[in-house]
Amino acid sequence: MEIDQLKILLNEFGENIRFEEDLKKKNWFNIGGKTKVFYKAENLKKLVSFLKKLDNKEKIFILGAGSNTLMTDKLFDGVVIKLSKNFNNISLLGEDIIIAGSGVLDKSLSEFAKNNNLSGFEFLSCIPGTIGGGIKMNAGCFGKEFKDILLSIQSIDKSGNVITIPSKDIKFEYRKNNLSDDLIFLSASFKGKKSSASKIDDEMCHLKIKKEKNQPTKIKTSGSTFKNPISQTDKKVWELIRDSVPLDKSFGDACISEKHCNFFVNRGQASFKDMMKLIDFVAKNVLENTGISLEKEIKILE
Repeated sequence: MEIDQLKILLNEFGENIRFEEDLKKKNWFNIGGKTKVFYKAENLKKLVSFLKKLDNKEKIFILGAGSNTLMTDKLFDGVVIKLSKNFNNISLLGEDIIIAGSGVLDKSLSEFAKNNNLSGFEFLSCIPGTIGGGIKMNAGCFGKEFKDILLSIQSIDKSGNVITIPSKDIKFEYRKNNLSDDLIFLSASFKGKKSSASKIDDEMCHLKIKKEKNQPTKIKTSGSTFKNPISQTDKKVWELIRDSVPLDKSFGDACISEKHCNFFVNRGQASFKDMMKLIDFVAKNVLENTGISLEKEIKILE
C-alpha cells in the first residue's frame, strides 16, 4: 500500500503512528534507514484495532529492545510495531509464578524474581532484550534457556485474534521454536523455585562477572551473530570463526570484536551493507575451512 493510502487508513491512531520513521537509533547496532510505518501500540484494544485495519496487507516487524536486530539502510516496505509501556507490567501469581508483559526487559524480570525470592531467572540478568524477543528465539546463556522457566504465552495473530499457548504445546530447540511468525507476543507466565535473595544475588553476580570477562559491553554490537552449530561439531562458533577468519578483517566500520569474535561491532558509521559483507565473509570462510554452514542468530530486517 502507498504511504498516502496508509495515512488515510490509519488516521484514527493519531500521534501513535509515524510515517517514514528513522530506525537507526532504535537498535543496538545504530544501523538502519526508515520504515514506511512505525506504530507504537498504546494497549491491547488499540493493537487489535490496528491489526484489523491493516488486514494483513503489510509486512509487520515487532521491535523489542533492538538488541539482536540488523536493519536495512533502505526504506523498510512494511510496518514496525513497538509495544508501549502498557505491555511492561509484571506481577506475582501465588508463590512461584510470575506474569510478565512481552515488553518487560529480561533484566527486569530477573530482578523482580530476585526481589520475590524466586530462582531460575538469574541467567536473564545477562540477556539484553525483552521477554517477547526471548520467547521468539528461545534466548539463553550459561546453560539456561527461556523454555526452562516458561509456563505459557498469550499472543495475538496478525488478524487480531488473542491466543493462549501452554509451553508444553511448543516445540523448543536451540535458539528457536515452532511458533508461527504471525504471532505477536503479549505476555507470558513463568515458574520459579523458592530461594533466598542472597543466593540469587550471588548467582547473578557470578554470571555478570563471567559475561563481562568474555563479552564486549557498551559498544555498538548486537550480541551473538551466529548460532552455535551444536548438531555438527562440539566446537563453539567463536572457535570456528577464530580458526577460519583473519580477526582484523573489516568492511568500512563493521568489524569483529577483539573480546569475542562472534560479536560484530559498528565502530562508527558502519552501513547495513558493510555489516552484511562482514557476516557473509565470516560465514563463507568458516564453510570453506570447516564444511560447517553457520546459521545467523541476529534478526535481519530487509
